[in-house]
Amino acid sequence: MPLGFAGRTALGLGKRIGGRPAEMVTAELQARTAQQLFQVLGELKGGAMKFGQAMSIFEAALPEDLSGPYRVMLTKLQDSAPPMPTSSVHGVLRASLGARWRSRFTEFDDQPVASASIGQVHRGVWEDGREVAVKIQYPGAGAALMSDLRQISRVAKVAAGWVPGIELGPILEELRERMAEELDYRLEAQSQRAFAAAFRDDPEFAVPDVVEGAEHVIVSEWLEGLPLSRIIESGTPEQRDAASQLYLEFLLAGPARAGLLHADPHPGNFRITPDGRLGIIDFGAVNRLPGGMPAEIGPLLTTGLSGSAEEVLDGLRELGFVRSGIDIDARRLLDYLEPFMAPFRTDEFTFSREWLRGVFAHINDPRQPNYAVAFKLNLPREYLLIHRVWGGGIGVLSQLGGTVRGREAVDALLPGADLPPIEELPAVDEPGADADA
Repeated sequence: MPLGFAGRTALGLGKRIGGRPAEMVTAELQARTAQQLFQVLGELKGGAMKFGQAMSIFEAALPEDLSGPYRVMLTKLQDSAPPMPTSSVHGVLRASLGARWRSRFTEFDDQPVASASIGQVHRGVWEDGREVAVKIQYPGAGAALMSDLRQISRVAKVAAGWVPGIELGPILEELRERMAEELDYRLEAQSQRAFAAAFRDDPEFAVPDVVEGAEHVIVSEWLEGLPLSRIIESGTPEQRDAASQLYLEFLLAGPARAGLLHADPHPGNFRITPDGRLGIIDFGAVNRLPGGMPAEIGPLLTTGLSGSAEEVLDGLRELGFVRSGIDIDARRLLDYLEPFMAPFRTDEFTFSREWLRGVFAHINDPRQPNYAVAFKLNLPREYLLIHRVWGGGIGVLSQLGGTVRGREAVDALLPGADLPPIEELPAVDEPGADADA
């Protein structure tokens, strides 16, 4: 990628010397670089593509002039990437479903309709006449992904000394275990069956049934719908509001009803069905929460909204988010956490790219007083996927730009939440108010 960028930069310099306007040359360079970003991350699959998908969620936090040229290509990584050869597809199906695998289908399309970090999806018709989605794991994806994780671990151990508040060993171990589970589609089939049973005939959510599950192939009923990425790109205000509300409610409802948290929140895994429900696919990454969301989260959110900084700090210490021996200012900590509580201070809250840019400035800008707080916080391993979902969910909601009734959803679905009346909430400064400084 750096070599390709260097070559295009040299070419662009020549075009400017030849009289082409600088703005036109820069736009052309960015477009070509974005295309290469998609091509390289898509072909590398595994950890590289997962990284690209994470980038696609948080592009909303970047300034428009920086993220605009890359948005389309990064979004494509959510459900499409360069496909694997047909011969490889047939080889995986033969190994997983037997030498006569074609007899299990009355139709099978060799061209994929979607792809993910470790597999791609084909459309077919099962032997009983049901339309199905066939997810096939890339050969060698498991070894590549685990190799990526080993490299991350090596780098992380060096970086650990820069962030005194965090204990990386347990986090990396949790990450390795959860990623290893994603490689076994039999475990994904179990999770999908649990979600399908919990949400069967639900008026708001649709989860397709599993037809067949093997280690590297999973066959599910086909789920028709408009992907959230399309709504992000060109949805109406009404579509954005409806999709945002359903998306938020599902992330909370999964633990409450299925005892599982869907832990891969990027838009490629969600779609709005023709009857207006939120369809959910891809259950490879889940967090098992048999008792629902941890009982401490609701009371902590309630305490934080009430402005009880010392109580919040005590609660986070008890849960392991602040390690013993780490000195931290309680009021500064509460201010740092404000963006995560802001959506529940009003009956309705509108997420937007502008708001998210303010949040990132609030917590990530070295010039801001809250910047040092992050270096003092820990992430307990049992909260790794919850943190991933909440952070990623905020990114997706900001891309959708919809208005949600967050307090209503939390009151109904988050155990222990007893949010104070709006009129009793203390006033707070707007996070990122000086983001453009």
